[in-house]
This record gives sequence, structure tokens and C-alpha cells, in this order.
Amino acid sequence: MHSDSLLIHALYYLLAAVIAVPLFKRLGLGSILAYLFAGIVLGPHALGLIEDPESVLHFAEYGVIMLLFVIGLELAPEKLWNMRNHIVVLGGSQVLLTGLVIGVGFAAVLPNSQALVLGLTLALSSTALAIQLMSEERIIASPLGRRGFSILLLQDLAVIPILIGVSVLAPHSDGSEVPSWYFTILALVGVITFGQFGLSEVLATVARTNNREVMTAASLLIVIGVAVLMNSAGLSMGLGAFMAGIMLANSDYRHQLESDIEPFKGILLGLFFIAIGMTLNLELLWAAPLRMFLLAIGLMAVKIIVITMVLRWQRVAYREGLQLALILSQGGEFAFVVLSQGQQAMLFGSVLAEQLTLIVGLSMALTSPLVTLYRRFGRSRSAEQPNQDAYWDRHQPEVIIAGFGRFGQIIGRLLQARHIPFTAMDKDSAHVEFVKQFGNQLYFGDLTRIDLLRSAGIKHAKILVVAVNDVGQSLKIIDLARQQNSRIKIIARAVDRFHAYELYKRRVDSVVRETFASSLEAATETLEQLGYTEGQALEVAKRFRMHDEELLERSAQHVEDIEELRNIAQHGRRELELLFEEDTRNKVGN
Repeated sequence: MHSDSLLIHALYYLLAAVIAVPLFKRLGLGSILAYLFAGIVLGPHALGLIEDPESVLHFAEYGVIMLLFVIGLELAPEKLWNMRNHIVVLGGSQVLLTGLVIGVGFAAVLPNSQALVLGLTLALSSTALAIQLMSEERIIASPLGRRGFSILLLQDLAVIPILIGVSVLAPHSDGSEVPSWYFTILALVGVITFGQFGLSEVLATVARTNNREVMTAASLLIVIGVAVLMNSAGLSMGLGAFMAGIMLANSDYRHQLESDIEPFKGILLGLFFIAIGMTLNLELLWAAPLRMFLLAIGLMAVKIIVITMVLRWQRVAYREGLQLALILSQGGEFAFVVLSQGQQAMLFGSVLAEQLTLIVGLSMALTSPLVTLYRRFGRSRSAEQPNQDAYWDRHQPEVIIAGFGRFGQIIGRLLQARHIPFTAMDKDSAHVEFVKQFGNQLYFGDLTRIDLLRSAGIKHAKILVVAVNDVGQSLKIIDLARQQNSRIKIIARAVDRFHAYELYKRRVDSVVRETFASSLEAATETLEQLGYTEGQALEVAKRFRMHDEELLERSAQHVEDIEELRNIAQHGRRELELLFEEDTRNKVGN
């Protein structure tokens, strides 16, 4: 019966998401607001289909954990070090100033220590919501997006001292529940050491199995394992996942890990926002709707003003600063965690905790519409709004080689000899170190996955060389590449004549038949050994090549008509005989 109820609940979540998200997208309100609304409808204060939203919320928090892991994958340690000023200055200023302003308001009715904890708690923004909005607004890879991420990162780090503060300030608490500091340091050192010296070797061993399911299991094991260890050490699970991501940011398996985690992250994040919607106490809202909305708007207004001022202090344009401030204006998911623990520790009363939970939830619900309104009426009036696409990485190699076996390696060696950078893609882990030692990028994983192609830079590449020896994979890669970049030039390896027919049908720019070119070279060498000059041998080879390629192109148009192919082949043989006869006469004449 228990398993049946789980399936029924899963059916409710999926049905609510499938109905709400397309509807809200059509209305221009965004997917996050759709998930929140779906949660409200399913929750105990509306239809009551889900009676225990708290247990769902605890499980769905793994969506935030996986989000932080994926973010960490994008931040190599050197990038993180380069962002240190933004993290400390922007993030620290935002948290402290916002916490101080809100804390002063609470100080009128609460002791100063409790007021400060609540102020700092409400100063935190929703990492999941803000990252999603920055992605939708296409600023996540821009300088503005990096500033926003720096603020979010400092906020995530601030969760640790806030939770410790809750434990210390709780009545009759001596802080004994907080793990010993040496255990925390030992856990951190252990994770960093393993990530530096052992993690890549473990992943290489798993990759050599060529089993995609095992690789996915290894990805989940890394994320959840490090997160649970950090939680046991008294740190945030999200921080642990973020650290795991950073440790793997320079790994050659980074893109495969990201593509494996992405589906789980998306589903669990959606469930997370549904769970937040279910936890909102609507009875409090119906009792004093104007008061609750005004308090939520007041929280957002404080954060918008502080963040805009901090960004303006850092010489960010006013309109850009306001855009980012709106995205970060809501309360955060960690507020639910802090308020729940504070209530359990009797630091806050249940009524206050429920009211603040509702205020944070309302601020989340209001953020997406405000950002949409700003996009439509505020930002559009600015002639100086920068082109966000210009910020995306333009230093990716312009050549992608899909398949780095013997065929692809020759192309790579030639490009390397001319100092032309390229990106290689392959599913064989044995090629990882080979490419890495020459300073080029290799994307490990299933080459027919669209997310891996995007990560490799297919949208910005000029040339794609398809060098795989599997016909089905070759054709699927070409189809996906055309969908993503209609202007890309494609050079494809054909393993046989029928493969070449399919490549011609897809209007590939250059079809290279793997045995044809080498056979033609051998034939040219044979002619030279028989007394032809090099020029004569090359001319004969050139004429034969042109004839055969023309014949192949004609045949590709009738690949489904066997009779027509037979006629073309017979006609081609006759043309070839005439060419041989002409060559014989020319030889005799010489």
C-alpha cells in the first residue's frame, strides 16, 4: 500500500507539472512560478492531495544539491580564485547590509541575537530560483551573471555560521550538537585530498567499462556521498556538492558527469519548488492577505535597494544592477531550513516561523513576474543594454573532431602541427590523456547526446569533422549538428558506399571515403613505378576521382531505386571504359 501511495503521489507531481509549466510558459510567467502554483494546488491548504509536504521537501532538496554540483563543475579552482574579490566584497556586503537592515526591524520585538539571525537568514536568496532566472535571462555567463553568482556563493557559505548560531543561541543549548571543529577540518582535508589524487583515477576505471549506467551511478555516488559527508561534518550539503563539482571542474570527464546529472537535477528542482508551494500556509494568507503581501514586498524592496547600491558601488550600470537585484530579491530555500531548525530548537515560535516561511514563499512567487515585467517594460527602453550573447565564451576552438580514433587522430596531428586548436570528442577513455598532453580539449561521453555537443561548442564552431566509424552515430551527429548550427561546415568519414549515399543526402560539405583515398594514392604510386611521370599519374588519378565522385553523387539521388542504381552503375562502367581507352591512346601517343 505504501508503494502504491508513492506512485500515486508521483503521478500527482508529474501531472501538475505537465499542466502548469506549459500554461505558465505561454503566459510568460516562467516555469518556477508554475511549480510553486502546482505545489499550492496539491498541498494541504488547497486540494489536500499531499498531506506531508515536509518529507517531500527534504527529499527534493537534493535538486538544489545537484544544482550546486553542476555549478561547481563550471568553476575550475583558478576561476574561483579570480572571483575572490567579487565573492568577498559583493557577497559579503550584500549579506551583512541586508541582514543588518532587516535585523534592526526585528530588534523591536525580539532579542538582538535572534533578530540578527533572522536578518541574516532573510538576506539569503534562492540559489535554485536565481540561477534558473539568470539562465532564462541569458546573463549567467556574462560579467553581470558572474557577479550574481558570487553573491549567491557567499550566501551559501554564510548558511554554515547561521546554522551554528541557531544551535548556540537555542535555549538550554551548549552547542554540543555541532560536530567538533577538528572533525570538520578532517572531513574537508579528506575530500580535497581524494578529489586531487584519487577521483580522476576512479572515474577513469569506471569509464573503461564503457557502461553508461555505471558512469551515471558513479556521478550520483560522488554528489550524494560528498554532500552527506559534509553534512555529517556540520557543513552544508550544498557546500559539499559544490566542492565536489569544483574538484572535478578540470576533469576530462566533467561533461559526461554534467550530462548524467542534468536530468536528475531538473526533475528534483521542479519537485523542490512544488514542495515549497505545498508548505505555504494559505490560512495565514487568507487571514491577513494585505499584510503578508506587504511584508513580502518589503523584504524584496530592502534586498533590491541594497543589492543595487552595492553593485553601483562596484561601478555596475544602474539598469544592469537593478536587473540582477530583482533576480536576487526573494528569500532563499535555506531560510526554510534555518526556520525549521530554529523552531525545533525553540529559538523561534511556531507562529513566527510559519509567517516568515509564507513571506519567503510569496517573495519567490513574486520574483519571476517582476523580472518578466522588467524585461518587457524596463530593459527594452534602454538603448544601451548590452548584447548578452557577446559575453559567451568566444575562445572555443573553431574545429570539432567527433571521433578520435586512427582517422580522427591524423586530422588532429595535422592541425596540431599548424598550431590550430581543436576540440576532440570520443567515447573511449583511452584517448583522454593523449589529447590532454597536447593542450587540446577532449569531451568524453556519448557523441550523439545533444548536451555534449553543446558543451563542446557546436553552436559556435565553424567546422565539424565526423570521424566515427559507426554509420548510425555518424548520421545522428550530423543531424544534431545541423539543428544546432545551420552554418557549420561538415567533413564526414564514409565507411562504405551506402554510408556515402546517406551523407550526400544530408548535403555534407565534404565526404571522405576512408578506403577510396588510400586506394587512389596506391594507384598513383603504381603508375609512377610503371614509368608515368608524377604529373601524369596525378592527372589520371584526378580524372578518375572526379568521375567516381560524380557517379556517387548521381547514385545518392536514387538510393531507394535499385533498378536505377543498376542502370547508373552500368552507365558508369561504360564511361570508365571510355576513359581507360582514351588514357591508353594518350599513352601510346606520348
